[in-house]
Amino acid sequence: MNMKKLLSMVLAAALMTGVLAGCGGNNGGSTSGAADSGTASNPPAGSQPASSGSAPDALVINFPTASASGALYAVGAAITNLWDTEIDYVSASSQASAGGIENLNLVSAGEAQVSIAISSNCYQCLNGTDSFEGYAYDDLRVIAGLYFNPNQVVATEKSGITNLADVKGKHFAVASAGSSVYGECENHFTAAGLTFPDDINCEYITFTDAADMLQNGSIDGAWIMSGAPASAVTQACTAGCKLVDISDDVISALQAQYPWYAPFTIPAGTYPNQDVDVQTSAIKMVMFCRGDLSEVSVYDLTKTFWENIDKLGEAQGNLKGLTPEEAVKDIAGLPLHAGAERYYKEIGVL
Repeated sequence: MNMKKLLSMVLAAALMTGVLAGCGGNNGGSTSGAADSGTASNPPAGSQPASSGSAPDALVINFPTASASGALYAVGAAITNLWDTEIDYVSASSQASAGGIENLNLVSAGEAQVSIAISSNCYQCLNGTDSFEGYAYDDLRVIAGLYFNPNQVVATEKSGITNLADVKGKHFAVASAGSSVYGECENHFTAAGLTFPDDINCEYITFTDAADMLQNGSIDGAWIMSGAPASAVTQACTAGCKLVDISDDVISALQAQYPWYAPFTIPAGTYPNQDVDVQTSAIKMVMFCRGDLSEVSVYDLTKTFWENIDKLGEAQGNLKGLTPEEAVKDIAGLPLHAGAERYYKEIGVL
């Protein structure tokens, strides 16, 4: 074989090797390339296709709730279990927390992705007011307004407390300083004519500890903000404690300054030894998320939530009877996430 022919064969072989290597490189990058172009490989059997026609990246959702004795803890567990089970690319789990203000701080810091808080705290966080002064999180977005969260004032019989003004000078549990429940105490007792916290012998404890102290009579009363029935209130009422009405005058004074408040009735029989309806105030709970979650992911979260709301209601009473129509009302003007907004428009709610 002459040298020219040998050189031609070597060059041809080298060219073929380069072509094959190029093909192999394209195959090796097919996963990311398909995702970028909107084309996904076949999903595993039984998986839920993404609503946009492409496979979203795996999404880990950390969902803080509240203390383990509150209704919110069970609500978060029910929702995350649904998402974790029904959406193939989502890994979701709930955890106990100090409640709404901590939840908002965790989400704004990126340590959590989705959570629940009362609409007033969400508004304050979005706008950097009150507890969030100087720490606004303007990328907070709403997935759904949920149920009204009632304030529940519990007192021992021997305390003589029959209205909020009677708490003056009493030994009373107001939750952790700086918490959303503490804020409720401040708003309500101020509206009732008290100087808060100076007029009250305050105890800064959890709902669980408050229930124990009410049961043994070592405090006169406690402020519990939770969906009804709440286990802490049930425990206290079983031991002979009672719920205290919040008057029309106090509620009107609150509404004049804070338009998110609404009157709320806890029906007779909700708790042991509760023979009459009890009037209180309430604020709607809001399920919110980080604004940087993708539109397709939040669409899937919202869609899965509402398409399984009956099952969720069976698992957790506070979610029973919720409707998408009410989910976009009474949320203090908070912005919806684009993915949630897309779903509500799709079903004709917006």
